[in-house]
Amino acid sequence: MKKTFVTLKKLKEIKEKYPTPFYLYDEKGIRENAHRVKQAFSWNKGYKEYFAVKATPNPFIMKILKEEGCGVDCSSLTELMLSDRVGFRGSDIMFSSNDTPDADFRLAAKLGVIINLDDFTHIDILNRLAGIPKTICCRYNPGGIFTASNGIMDNPGDAKYGFTYPQLAEGFKKLKKLGAENFGMHAFLASNTEGDSYYPALARVLFKTAVKLKHETGVHISFINLSGGVGVPYKPEQHKTDILKVGSEVEKAYNEILVPEGMGEVAIFTEMGRFMLAPYGCLVATAIREKHIYKEYIGLDACSANLMRPAMYGAYHHITVMGKENLPCDHKYDVTGGLCENNDKFAVDRMLPKIDMGDTIVIHDTGAHGHSMGHNYNGKLRSAEILLKGDGSFQLIRRAETPADYFATLDFTGLFDDLKNEKK
Repeated sequence: MKKTFVTLKKLKEIKEKYPTPFYLYDEKGIRENAHRVKQAFSWNKGYKEYFAVKATPNPFIMKILKEEGCGVDCSSLTELMLSDRVGFRGSDIMFSSNDTPDADFRLAAKLGVIINLDDFTHIDILNRLAGIPKTICCRYNPGGIFTASNGIMDNPGDAKYGFTYPQLAEGFKKLKKLGAENFGMHAFLASNTEGDSYYPALARVLFKTAVKLKHETGVHISFINLSGGVGVPYKPEQHKTDILKVGSEVEKAYNEILVPEGMGEVAIFTEMGRFMLAPYGCLVATAIREKHIYKEYIGLDACSANLMRPAMYGAYHHITVMGKENLPCDHKYDVTGGLCENNDKFAVDRMLPKIDMGDTIVIHDTGAHGHSMGHNYNGKLRSAEILLKGDGSFQLIRRAETPADYFATLDFTGLFDDLKNEKK
């Protein structure tokens, strides 16, 4: 059984000021988790977590992580702008993008961030646009099937990202000739992995590759970025990653592979979004409609415009009916939103306590890739974001969208004059 980080009493207090649906984030949980991650890799002198901004691009959340010593990973022009505005500078920002527009490369170079190239052809593009910086990173895709001790984890051979090994070796040589002095490696081979084996398995692949590259190219590899992919237990029965154990196993691989090669100063970076934030955010909604046809339906005032993952991926998110946590789950429901799409469902055939209209519903583990994946289809408006502070107070950190926001980018110039002329 999953427990919420907020009480019904506190939610009622928040709802008096801000109507549902809204996202709620747990500052205390975020800080404690950031501290655990830092502790897990404290054995590495240069370690840094670069929070994946795309997961939760809110300046208040980013500021909390900055205070905890994290950097940020950006994938677009606006994420770079946001990170700069929050106060991240230079090497505190990684820029990992693909199909990268010229303007994005130019801004990344201007801000002096660590640029992580996704493709061999990007070397000439970056050189033409801004020159090659002294520190540069390249994203590696080993291809094939990625396996660990617990079986197949993912299929990087089907992924659009990264250099092949021959491209990586040639790319490092080329970048060195163009003025690069310090090199980094990056790879993302699996998403939302279960268990503790992903990072250690990935680390061994990257550490061995780094040694091979050092011998073949003679470049100085100063950091290795394990990227993201560490999962969270969306379902109550799933294993919760032991990040301290993960860090220890990565250290073991580091000492076995890199240290004997004289590479004991290589910094380790991580780039987690889901693990850093998902369990410390929830979507709070209200049950507003019920329908009794071939199935039993409960309609919420939220929809996939607020949380897309269940509709897009069939992803599981645990649901708590607040105030009924200890009642038997003896009613089977499809929990839906009001979008004109049949996949707009937060849960299908979910066993829950009896839900009455007006009940407060908490959808768990939405702190990452939740609000950020919102949309305006059907003219739906994205919800507010609220921070539950460590002292129990709460703060609005993003207001809910209004119809004025939805219409703001439309140009009505001359439209109504044309309509008046048509009536004439």
